[in-house]
Amino acid sequence: MSFKLKTSEFDHFADLSRDWWLKNGKFKILHDIQPIRIKYIQDVINRKTLQKIKILDLGCGGGLVSEGLSKLGANVTGIDFIKDNINAAKIHAKKNNLKINYKILNFESEKINSKFDVIVIFEVLEHLSNWKYFIEKIHSNLNPNGILIISTINRNLLSKFLAIDLAENYLKWIPTNTHTYHKFIKPKELEHILMKNNFKNINFQGLEYKPLKKKWHLSKNTRVNYFCNCKLI
Repeated sequence: MSFKLKTSEFDHFADLSRDWWLKNGKFKILHDIQPIRIKYIQDVINRKTLQKIKILDLGCGGGLVSEGLSKLGANVTGIDFIKDNINAAKIHAKKNNLKINYKILNFESEKINSKFDVIVIFEVLEHLSNWKYFIEKIHSNLNPNGILIISTINRNLLSKFLAIDLAENYLKWIPTNTHTYHKFIKPKELEHILMKNNFKNINFQGLEYKPLKKKWHLSKNTRVNYFCNCKLI
């Protein structure tokens, strides 16, 4: 089966590649939630340091999460389909003396040959044309008892309003045309596909923004942004 990101989405993310490491740039939200993301991964793995754990950061962009995990001692591979993203990631890692294995790969249509203890897929599934098949495909890259960690966006009227109408089109927190509503994924849909592919211990946790405090935090509310973790049995 062959499937690809639309050309418009490819061009969209390629145009943004220069902004990855600008803390107040177009990826400001990702910088703001970086500590939450890294702590969530640590909590799921149940380790403060990640020495010798082999992690794949799939759809790594400019390497924000890859670098955070590498600094904790993990053996990190970062894969992205956009060459400019990987170039930005490599340059920044070199400046920080971090050894991260970055690769340019169209992970939707090309095979990933290695196996990993942990696969991280943050804000990727909702951009794929066939995320269900992708879950089926990627589980073969996990070692026995391997852990899959995902973040994505729920599909409902509230998520459309907050993630697209407000965050993208009005507040400009996210570059316009980043998301497509019908590609958002309900937790029950994700859970069903994970169970179908032999994932167990499936857990969900929400990510919310508190306007008065101007801070993001983890919560039980999964109506908009949410994390999911599970184990391959």
